[in-house]
Amino acid sequence: MRRLSLYSKVVLTNGAVFLAGTVALALTPARVSEDVLPSEAVVLAVGLTVMLVLNAFLLRSTLRPIDRVIREMRTIDLVRPERRLEQPPAGPGASLVTGWNALLDRLEAERAAGAAKALAAQEAERHRIAQDLHDEVGQSLTVVLLGLKRAEDRVPPELADVAEDLALVRESARAGLDDVRRVARRLRPGVLEDLGLLSALAALANDFAALGRGHLTRTTSPGLPPLSAEAELVVYRVAQEALTNVARHAGATEVGLSLTRVGDSVVLEVRDDGHGRPFPTAGSGVLGMRERAVLVGGTLTIDSAPGQGTTVRLAVPV
Repeated sequence: MRRLSLYSKVVLTNGAVFLAGTVALALTPARVSEDVLPSEAVVLAVGLTVMLVLNAFLLRSTLRPIDRVIREMRTIDLVRPERRLEQPPAGPGASLVTGWNALLDRLEAERAAGAAKALAAQEAERHRIAQDLHDEVGQSLTVVLLGLKRAEDRVPPELADVAEDLALVRESARAGLDDVRRVARRLRPGVLEDLGLLSALAALANDFAALGRGHLTRTTSPGLPPLSAEAELVVYRVAQEALTNVARHAGATEVGLSLTRVGDSVVLEVRDDGHGRPFPTAGSGVLGMRERAVLVGGTLTIDSAPGQGTTVRLAVPV
């Protein structure tokens, strides 16, 4: 029976029910007249009901797992890999559920491997761009600053207006150099590599405070367990993306950034009292945070509602 197709099993089940009905009619004294009597109609109705109920009961265990797989197909989300169907004890539905769960395992493994490669390539590209900005653009702007300063010093006193113009251009070049350095720091978290996660989060908090987009309170628990380099990078990038969203969209006055230990997980939480908005369709930033969380076995939750602020919570297992 296990080797038969689903179609064959349905045909055999229906055939068995019809055969049982035929044998019952042949071996029992029940007969139907040319003009069906009321008592005979009752017997036929009872027999038909019994056959339908028996057929439904026999097919239920076979087809119900298929309906479960169909419902799961409509709602599956590969970013949340913990969902699996319960394995039936036997029947064709058991084979289907086994195949479905194996398919999910394979898809999630391939997605995780692909996402890991893509994120690694993205980090490498960020590192390269940051290095180019620092070494090429930064050095060129430094040469421009030195040249403007030398030209400003050589301006004769009677050309004070020219000296003021050169000073303004030099300050603009200095501001551009500061912007280039800030962009390079965002692309390549050197603080994270050199000083660790807590110092990197402190640098993020300082950068956010410099924007003047709300008062930020930073909280860290003492004695946090060490995380892998990949996990620290995920925590840093999620905090960076969350604070960037707060600065751009939230309109918040109070912002909280915390890193604590809850049970066997290190939990990053970024909360604000801004406009808040639902997230029915995640953008590239939110999707990137979810994929990063999956790579280190973490979970990302976003609680947001209009007028009630937003809380981004990342739990990374120790």
